[in-house]
Amino acid sequence: MTEAKTFRVIDTGVLEGRLNIAIGQAVVEARQAGEVPDTLRFLRFPPTALVGRHQALGQEIDLDYCRENGIGVVRRITGGGAIFMEPGLLGWELAFDRKTLGVSSLPELTRAICEAAAEGISSLGVKASYRPRNDIEVEGRKISGTGGFFDGDTLFYQGTVLVDMDPQVMVSALRVPQAKLAKRQLDSAAQRVVTLRELLGAETPELSIIQDALACAFADRFGLQPVKAELGAGELEQAQKLYREEIGTEDFVNEIDEPPAARGDLAGQQLCPGGTIKAYLRLEGPAQNRVRAALVTGDFFVTPPRIIYDLESRLRGVYLDELAEVVRSFFAQAGVEVLSVSPDDFVAAFEDALANS
Repeated sequence: MTEAKTFRVIDTGVLEGRLNIAIGQAVVEARQAGEVPDTLRFLRFPPTALVGRHQALGQEIDLDYCRENGIGVVRRITGGGAIFMEPGLLGWELAFDRKTLGVSSLPELTRAICEAAAEGISSLGVKASYRPRNDIEVEGRKISGTGGFFDGDTLFYQGTVLVDMDPQVMVSALRVPQAKLAKRQLDSAAQRVVTLRELLGAETPELSIIQDALACAFADRFGLQPVKAELGAGELEQAQKLYREEIGTEDFVNEIDEPPAARGDLAGQQLCPGGTIKAYLRLEGPAQNRVRAALVTGDFFVTPPRIIYDLESRLRGVYLDELAEVVRSFFAQAGVEVLSVSPDDFVAAFEDALANS
């Protein structure tokens, strides 16, 4: 009889937001190096607003409100939109080798992971279901958001379970675009989300039961055996280094902030199933027909996230009549994976910026 493959399950509890993100990066690096097994980590935050890797900070988070109310501000290492976390919200992260999961593409894996998470949440007494591109809902309201990327052969995938929270604090901390609410015919972001507490009341299970339900659901979906463990000393040391030198710094959090259009840059956007792509161009040359600088922001997912910075570098000096071809060629040669967005969506965002010149 073949022994079942295992994965490590760790719970790091409530930690400061930037350190939490640094630990996630450290676990990914340790998994890539073969120093740790496939891992499911449960994590929680003090009140924290987290902006997506490619988002403009001040456009997505009410920084004054957060400062006045002691809410931490953090930039994630994954794409997607801004989210709000507090101790009543449970976070989970998967750091798995691609071969373990038996599925190679990010869209397929997203579906498999979200369906498994929905099954785990449903076992708690609600009827949860996967909603593409990366949400889990109960009766049309979001109870979990997810997202992730591949870095080489290592998948890093994050999600949440809304156990108990005050939606009004979330609404105040985040700047939720009205277009996103209008798309779902909602008056406020608070209507969009639902917690286990709201659904189950006094029957809401303890966090340990919720964690076990998710771990078992992932185990069943991928044919694995969960084994409880602790974060390694090496991972914690690397996380502290990442925190000091990058993820915990103000430079990292504020890396994308001021709307470039305010400096006279051309601005455009493309709305697509995988999120919103915003493109900014600064031109140069006597005829203003070359790209001096390009910036791409938004709540999309691209694998790996750093590829966007490579794209921005590649576009410097490109003539405008070659821009679309260069963007498509870049993605083709880079061999990147995207979730519900395409190279043509990035082209469309740049073309919209040029149309606004």
